[in-house]
Amino acid sequence: MVSPRASPRARPTDMTIPGPLLPPYGVVVGVLLRLVVYLVAVLYSYAEQLFLKKDDNKIKKQHIPALCDLRCCKNVPVRNGLIGQKPPSINPERLKDFGEEDYLNGDVKTWEMKIVSRNEELLRDALSSIPQASSRTSLASCNKLIRFEDISAAAFKIQCGVQKTPCMYSRLSKQYGMDIYLKKEFLQYTGSVKERGVLYLLMSLPQDQQRKGVIVASDSNFSMAVAYHASELRIPVFVIVSTSTAPARVKMCRDYGAMVISYGTTAKDSQVHARRLAQENGYLYLEEEDSAVYLSGLGTVGLEMYEQVPKLDAVIFPAGGHCGLLAGSAAALKHLNPHISIIGVESESFPVLQQSLKAGHPTEDQACNNHHFYGDVSGVCFGSNSLQLTGKLVDKVVAVREEDILISMLRLLEYERATVDAEGAIGLAALVAGKLPELKGKRVAVVICSGNLELHLLQQCIAHALTLDNRVCRFSLVISDCPGDMSKLLEILAREEARVLDIKQERTFVTSELFTVEVICTVETRDKIHTAQLRNVLLERYPRTVWTER
Repeated sequence: MVSPRASPRARPTDMTIPGPLLPPYGVVVGVLLRLVVYLVAVLYSYAEQLFLKKDDNKIKKQHIPALCDLRCCKNVPVRNGLIGQKPPSINPERLKDFGEEDYLNGDVKTWEMKIVSRNEELLRDALSSIPQASSRTSLASCNKLIRFEDISAAAFKIQCGVQKTPCMYSRLSKQYGMDIYLKKEFLQYTGSVKERGVLYLLMSLPQDQQRKGVIVASDSNFSMAVAYHASELRIPVFVIVSTSTAPARVKMCRDYGAMVISYGTTAKDSQVHARRLAQENGYLYLEEEDSAVYLSGLGTVGLEMYEQVPKLDAVIFPAGGHCGLLAGSAAALKHLNPHISIIGVESESFPVLQQSLKAGHPTEDQACNNHHFYGDVSGVCFGSNSLQLTGKLVDKVVAVREEDILISMLRLLEYERATVDAEGAIGLAALVAGKLPELKGKRVAVVICSGNLELHLLQQCIAHALTLDNRVCRFSLVISDCPGDMSKLLEILAREEARVLDIKQERTFVTSELFTVEVICTVETRDKIHTAQLRNVLLERYPRTVWTER
């Protein structure tokens, strides 16, 4: 008998083997391989596109000149140019025809800037303008004046490439009875205000033209500014000068990074050669003009002066034929304060601006060409755009003598320790000469725009200025050729505190009595009053004293 509590093992069970629940192993491996291949293909395609994009960006960056690697701080002067960068080497193949003496019969490519209604369109046209065939930039289409927004855009764009020069109160203020502030633009890297317009002009060139290069044909401040800033922007630059150019200026342009070539005996020969090279090699021939871009860059001086010196009554600028600084800065200052008086100063020897304003169109004075002392002030009036701005915005234009310019150079050297040329000193010369008596007791700013004076000219200018200022004088007198007479003369000079610079004795060709000697003496005095006092004492002791007039 079977017990009811029998073990479950004894119960019969109906068990069946189930089918496979997973796919075969080979199928799984195949799917995974397909998935891996698809992912690899996607990643390879993405990486290829990424690397191509990086290469394109790298090529674009190589074509775009670096504008500034410095951090710009407001109201803080910055270092010119770039850090640790050198201008690119120039391909020797591009110099293959530089020595030929064939003259250019055709035209060259020049760049023209048009004035438009809005500032954004102005800058867009500047960046996309195409060089046109002409021997000189045509200004016939520039029938509108630059706007304040154009100058503001220029100031923002060049702020890292030029110095924000100081506008300081001068110790000459008490001497001339007014508050004089000197805007020291000669502290720019190349010693000239032309850097502002040149830098903005070069930065506005199309990229393909920047790669081809630019060429200039003079040794002026404009050419030196082009040489420096083109090299800093990695633009190939060539400077063609005549064989009569001072070696110091040639060396300076080469130090800035330009390829300098001496050609011809006159400035005209070098200009013709430069135009021919520009046409044959695709360079852009640059010369100082009054395009909107160049004037806007120069006009940034007016913006800085208005910010640095509050409540200005008048501002004095150098004028002459190249009046771009006067016109551009007047546009900025008159917009900010229409009551500021704008005054231009030029030389009496070359009153180019006054003649042009009177005639109503630019005039040329051939007598002013190639004058080493006056420099850019003696140039011809180069365009109707700046002339139109000057006639509309400038309140007064005065002319000064060469003697006044020399004394102004002496005053700046003594009181401001500033070595400037005629262009830099001509503004202050109007105050030295007393041409502006209406400014007595007012706040006046004077632009000292240039300091590029050759050493041999500096020595001559200072010596002549001391004579004009009655600080160096010469006289001759006859004394007996006896022991002690010369010592008596020297005792008189020592007692009157006159410094002997030179003394000569002439015995052979004396036409007076026998046994006499003619003494020619050059002395230095304190001022005009001291000179008159010395003269009276000598005439009293030696009645036959002859005073050499300047």
